[in-house]
Amino acid sequence: MMIIWDFDRTIMDDDSDRWVVSEMGLTQLFNQLRETLPWNSLMDRMMAELHSQGKTIDDIINCLNRVPLHPQIVSAIKSAHVLGCDLKVLSDANRFFIETILKNHGVYGCFSEIITNPTFVDEEGRLRIFPYHGSAMAPHGCNFCPPNLCKGSVLNQIQDTRSENGKKRVIIYIGDGGGDFCPTLKLGEEDHVMPRKNFPLHHMISKSSVPIKAQVHEWVDGEELNKILLWLINSSEKQTIL
Repeated sequence: MMIIWDFDRTIMDDDSDRWVVSEMGLTQLFNQLRETLPWNSLMDRMMAELHSQGKTIDDIINCLNRVPLHPQIVSAIKSAHVLGCDLKVLSDANRFFIETILKNHGVYGCFSEIITNPTFVDEEGRLRIFPYHGSAMAPHGCNFCPPNLCKGSVLNQIQDTRSENGKKRVIIYIGDGGGDFCPTLKLGEEDHVMPRKNFPLHHMISKSSVPIKAQVHEWVDGEELNKILLWLINSSEKQTIL
């Protein structure tokens, strides 16, 4: 079984970009530039501002280390990993933020892959943030997704390689946002989608004129997510045995 997790407002209850912007005093500049730059470019600009203020990578790490995760989310990740599931993150956040937070909570090693907007620290010690679909790539042409990342096209690539001994593994997709709707449409009848209740993905599924093939399981908080996820994993194992 493969479990694909969104990050912001799914693994993390808040938004990682906005957390850093708020905690590091960038809200005013962020709001001034919000309508003038694509999101990734805006966050890259915020990192330039921090660097110009003399803030270091360690300062950013310390900020990210203050991010709380719901203990039941951490428990769900660890339990799914122990039960032999293949866990991946598919997120429109960025690699540095995600990896730092997961490492701090001791669950980074539970994930086989993190698919997100790339980052690197340049020779001056400044964190750089770039779009997943860079300028060298052809436009993905998806009406549901932002230009920088089409989660549906990524899911297609995952589906092409998920066969195990000639048999496709079941996918559980967990998310909250509008960007999670495109991959939801690409899930099959054997798959499951877990939209966070009263968030954009949940609303879009509820109002969709296109039939959702995957089985839908709503969740509100970490406790409910943990309960549903473990039930799905155990149910799938019983069906496999039968």
